[in-house]
Amino acid sequence: MFKKSGRTLLRQPPQSSAQRPSQPILKSPREIQIMREAGRIVARVHASLKEAILPGVSTWELDQIALEVMQKYDASSAFIGYRGFPAHICASINDELVHGIPSKDRILKRGDIISIDIGAHYRGFIGDSAWTYGVGEISEKATELLRVTEDSLYAGIKQSKVGNRIVDISRAVQQHVEGQNLHVVREYTGHGVGRQMHEAPQVLNYVAGDADGNYVLPVGLVIAIEPMVQRGTWQTRTLKDNWTVVSKDGSLTAHFEHTVAITNNGPEILTIA
Repeated sequence: MFKKSGRTLLRQPPQSSAQRPSQPILKSPREIQIMREAGRIVARVHASLKEAILPGVSTWELDQIALEVMQKYDASSAFIGYRGFPAHICASINDELVHGIPSKDRILKRGDIISIDIGAHYRGFIGDSAWTYGVGEISEKATELLRVTEDSLYAGIKQSKVGNRIVDISRAVQQHVEGQNLHVVREYTGHGVGRQMHEAPQVLNYVAGDADGNYVLPVGLVIAIEPMVQRGTWQTRTLKDNWTVVSKDGSLTAHFEHTVAITNNGPEILTIA
């Protein structure tokens, strides 16, 4: 995990083979069923927030809506308190990529884009999904960024088949994004997910010589695939709150994520209603 001034970020940066996490933990059909239920709760939270994302709404209000929906379904936030994170969701606006902290002072404006990252803990397992939304009418450049990033997520999911390798997912995401002259963030990565928010293997959004890239996808693996894309550069920096990650050049960012199970029938998206 990448540490900044004593705090650990929610997302993992790429790791060297010497830092490789423990072996992937495969899930049984019963465990995947529980994760499917956790994923549905995450999807319901996203649906409620999508309706609430309007000009004049604060990110704190969104955080409270998320909390209420999770509690309705006997789930809890996997984020609050994680390494000291102070909120139930991450809410990141415009050039903010991830880990934006909800606040009563952060008021949405028409034309903004906002990435909402949600992790729900339910019956011992975690569902994890992020989506980027427009606030009212947004610019053509913002629209293109959201479209390309979402499409790259599904390109990666399409490659999440038994017998393929992690690198096949990474290549599909990178080729789609860079084919549209946009930039894949390098510092943060997808990951295995289950009882822990971050499990092996790492799922990079670009092709690299990482140890997990050659891992062959087996039945029972559950991973969070999450392209993070920026308009101007792949580089990021962290703000003084030691949490909020922004694009280094101030350009717009987008983040889309689903939790996906590897099955004999192909990839199954768990974070849908």
